[in-house]
Amino acid sequence: MSGLGRAGRWFHRLAFVLIALVLVLLRLLPLGGEAGEWPGPDLLLCVTLAWTLRRPDAMRVWLIAGVFLIEDLLLMRPPGLWTAVVVVGTEFLRSRMRFARESNFLSEWLGVALLVLGMTLAYRFVFTLAFLPQVGLGYAMIGTGATILCYPAVVLATAWAFGLHKPATGEIDAYGRRM
Repeated sequence: MSGLGRAGRWFHRLAFVLIALVLVLLRLLPLGGEAGEWPGPDLLLCVTLAWTLRRPDAMRVWLIAGVFLIEDLLLMRPPGLWTAVVVVGTEFLRSRMRFARESNFLSEWLGVALLVLGMTLAYRFVFTLAFLPQVGLGYAMIGTGATILCYPAVVLATAWAFGLHKPATGEIDAYGRRM
């Protein structure tokens, strides 16, 4: 298949929005969460990074920005800060697509791990510059580590459930552009 086609791209976009909605609503539900427990992974970030690497033609900037801005508003974070960090991170991945498609999964995982770590540190840096209260660095790094460890499971689940794979070398989209 030379590309997803218009219907396939919109199907993946709709599926991404629905998955994001479910993940955000699950974070809003009072499901346990005792004080002192370890933080869980950011599954929405994992899904976003995995889908951006596998189907960059379906994951547009406006879609990612809209989903994460809504998440910022619902989770009562500073509106747009995490959204901006995620948009910059996904665009960095998109700019490295030529190298990512030729790499094996371990190097992809390492690259995503470094990106997630950098995104977390950039977010915390802005909080520090603005003198905003934030959780401890160790607690944030445990959450970052959980996100990094969860990435392979998310990639496997998206490959199994939606058939997402990295674009092959020379693969073109529906408009004849290289992916």
